[in-house]
Amino acid sequence: MERRVILAIVLMMIVAIAPSLIWPPKKTANSRLAGSSDSARVTQPQAAETTVASTRPTAQPPNRPTVEPADTVWVTSPLYRLGFSTRGGVLVSAQLLQYQSFASGDSAQRVQLVPIERPLLTHELVPTGGGDTVSLADWSFRPSASSVTVRDSATLSFEADQGGARVTIEYRFRPDEYHFDVHGSVIGLGGGGAVLVVGLSDGLRSVEADSLDDYRHYALVTKSSKANRTDFSSLDAGQRRVLDGPFEWAGVKSKYFFAAALALDENQSKFGGAIAVGLPRANKRAARAAVVLTMPVPPAGEFRYGLYLGPLDHQRLAALGHGLDDANPYGGFLRGVIHPVSIFVVNVLVWIHGHLSLAYGWVLILFGVVIRLLLWPLNQKAMESGIRMQAVAPLIKEIQDRYKNDPERLQREMLRIYKEHKVNPFGGCLPMLLPMPVLLALFFVFANTIEFRGVPFLWLPDLSRHDPLFIIPVVMGLSMFGLSKVGQIGVPPNPQTKMMVYFMPVMMTMLFLNFASGLNLYYAAQNLFSIPQQYMIAKRRLQEARARAPAKT
Repeated sequence: MERRVILAIVLMMIVAIAPSLIWPPKKTANSRLAGSSDSARVTQPQAAETTVASTRPTAQPPNRPTVEPADTVWVTSPLYRLGFSTRGGVLVSAQLLQYQSFASGDSAQRVQLVPIERPLLTHELVPTGGGDTVSLADWSFRPSASSVTVRDSATLSFEADQGGARVTIEYRFRPDEYHFDVHGSVIGLGGGGAVLVVGLSDGLRSVEADSLDDYRHYALVTKSSKANRTDFSSLDAGQRRVLDGPFEWAGVKSKYFFAAALALDENQSKFGGAIAVGLPRANKRAARAAVVLTMPVPPAGEFRYGLYLGPLDHQRLAALGHGLDDANPYGGFLRGVIHPVSIFVVNVLVWIHGHLSLAYGWVLILFGVVIRLLLWPLNQKAMESGIRMQAVAPLIKEIQDRYKNDPERLQREMLRIYKEHKVNPFGGCLPMLLPMPVLLALFFVFANTIEFRGVPFLWLPDLSRHDPLFIIPVVMGLSMFGLSKVGQIGVPPNPQTKMMVYFMPVMMTMLFLNFASGLNLYYAAQNLFSIPQQYMIAKRRLQEARARAPAKT
């Protein structure tokens, strides 16, 4: 029975992590690859103009205003340093001051989310009554300040006049938050209103050491009744995906970071739709897509939305509500089971780290020990069930031989023996199955949780990535072998069971080689802490076997 359960568990794990096994992040994209994939794509304003033009009647483009040299206005808070250009009022730089970049060539700089020369928050206006598209990308704006420091709250506004039209864009910031508000006003639209087109460039800049793995997580995420994800890798070069709203929010994500436009208030205009256009790739995994969002602008010419630009922090996003934490759900197709367990596990680990001031490596070891302590009573019951099962084994063998040609009678007799001797044939399964949701949850937690990003422990450079020396997977495999070996003490010889003692640790070690070192650390700690209890169970089993020996003679 236990052998079948182990095989079932292993199959469940393989199915749950099949995508990572089929597309393992084996190598890091070098700077040449990153540069070539950047140069092979069009700029965000060009993609926005092309996309919008293809969805409306053809019109002659307006004369572009004379381009003046642009200045950058810096906005600084404890969390970020944002740079807004006076040309278009767009976001040209976004440094997150509490996160380090691991990208090749960044030399331990802070995370920079805006791709070079591909700004975020470009704005275009498409008059609903007909007429030329007004792109603000080349308009020269007058800023309200040369720099802004966010202490309590702060505002930065840009104003521009062109051809009788006046445009004002105002950014409102709050301290200790990664989201800010965007308010706009347009005079000279006419009586029909317009459609605002907000450009989100072609995704965020990769700031991970393994950029290919980072690209695998690039996606457009939208929320209407529920969150939906469109992976950039699903779009071929030139392929356009049109998503119909209305959307409460929509944004682009990488593995650990998120840029989302928000329309969360009930009395606020929602985003009417989103368009993603696949861009050329230098590598089939290095996928990019130009993304624009649309929002109706009433005849009064005012619009507003919010922008979240920061980490994919589940607690922070959940605090904003509206399902923003669904932008990065745990569990894939097993989300219904794994996501709640993963959220619980993350909250526990973060709480232990914060309240006990322990490094996350020690937190994982402590967490593994606590899980085993909680399961100790169940393991004891499983031990007693196993001992009783071993005691009735001769009786079971006898009736199996006697009623081998009468399956119904055989089943009745087996149930009678189990009942008389108070044996539960499934008693040993529950303690084996209960830790599995936690183990599976931790697999997804380490693959998607920013708290473990770049966290070192002992010789391990990053708990969210595999051990470069492969020491911890080997320790995990040896601990599993030791646990299985001790568990077989006093058990009647069985060739199949003996084979599993050697086969399972080898298979699990190979399976876990490229998994997060933190996951291996947790599993190894659990196994090592379980060995003493398994030894106590084995001694009890031997004592029971010796007590039954005279009766057999």
